Amino acid sequence: VQLQASGGGLVQPGGSLKLSCAASGSILRINGMGWYRQAPGKQRELVATITSDGSTNYADSVKGRFTISRDNAKNTVYLQMNSLKPEDTAVYLCNVDHWSPRGWGSSWGQGTQVHRLQ
Repeated sequence: VQLQASGGGLVQPGGSLKLSCAASGSILRINGMGWYRQAPGKQRELVATITSDGSTNYADSVKGRFTISRDNAKNTVYLQMNSLKPEDTAVYLCNVDHWSPRGWGSSWGQGTQVHRLQ
């Protein structure tokens, strides 16, 4: 299973970005999907997750500004990020829990850089 993330970039103060992460390969079923981020010198932290039935969970720091969603037909998870702050600058990584012919597994995308300009 491979994950391809896209949508990162430079954003002006108060700006928005939408990240996408598409899963491909021998996928029989996808369970949870999520976004994490890692800033320089800091540990990786959870940003948001979404279950197969659409239940969502957010880090307190992004509640009200970020929205996670998924398109099950496309095996894709999205992260709409509004009102970006300097502290949102990080590499954003997607994670997907999946069932394949090899059994249950968890895969990570390559990461996409988000940089909020000062």
